Amino acid sequence: MMKKIYIESKPGVLAGTPVVVGTRIPISRLLYLLSQGYTIGGIKEEYPQLTKRTIIGVIETIAEEAEKGKFYQPIP
Repeated sequence: MMKKIYIESKPGVLAGTPVVVGTRIPISRLLYLLSQGYTIGGIKEEYPQLTKRTIIGVIETIAEEAEKGKFYQPIP
């Protein structure tokens, strides 16, 4: 089974900023809302076009990529 893709980056969409697939909603905006105490339900209220599954998928994708070391340089 192919894994669903929740994040994309295209040069013609917000200058290549990573966004939720099929939208112009920056991933950084979802992370900012989470850091401000928003719940998944609260984010859904802000962006009703997103499903709960999509919001969770974005968070899971970021977590998986962080575990692979994609967002930081390991200290030797």
